Amino acid sequence: MGAEELAVEPLRAARRLLGGTLRSGSVGMRIVEVEAYGGDPGGPWPDPAAHSHRGPTPRNSVMFGPPGVLYVYFSYGMHTCVNVTSGPDGIASAVLIRAGEIIEGLDTVRARRPAAKTDADLARGPGNVGSALAIGLDDYGTRLFDPAAAIRLELGPEITDVAAISSGPRVGVSLAADLPWRLWLPDSAAVSAYRRSPRAPKLDRSA
Repeated sequence: MGAEELAVEPLRAARRLLGGTLRSGSVGMRIVEVEAYGGDPGGPWPDPAAHSHRGPTPRNSVMFGPPGVLYVYFSYGMHTCVNVTSGPDGIASAVLIRAGEIIEGLDTVRARRPAAKTDADLARGPGNVGSALAIGLDDYGTRLFDPAAAIRLELGPEITDVAAISSGPRVGVSLAADLPWRLWLPDSAAVSAYRRSPRAPKLDRSA
């Protein structure tokens, strides 16, 4: 199993990542929550909430490259967010890793995340994923299926049971806010809470 399994449309790639393991040094994390993002209007999955929507830039260039590459960015100047590129080479899309369960290197992550109240909190939320795995901007562009890479991705068995995966709107985006491209494993305590962006259109509850 390798990067070619992620050379698919964003939502399918997101489903494929669930249950996989992301390793950084001595720490291993089981992926339990993700968010899919598409690309620019000229591609097959236009997505106004995606960093790639306005075309390639030095910041988002890996989103337009091959799948299975680490896309890292700073959010609000505080948090490092971890993404895995998806889709065929040349077509932009990526999957944000929103939450995970630490399965190896627990003591190391506890030392990195002393404010976490429980082990389920260690990598709950995309900023905490970056902190737990000590992934920084210098890791941008890492090929996650390279056996020699310091950060590696291992896909688990494909989850074919529809009931085993829940879906809902993405968190914190103001555009395409109701697209149900956030996926999670409902049996995991590490899944984050849904927070709608205050800039997103208000939900119509009259229907």
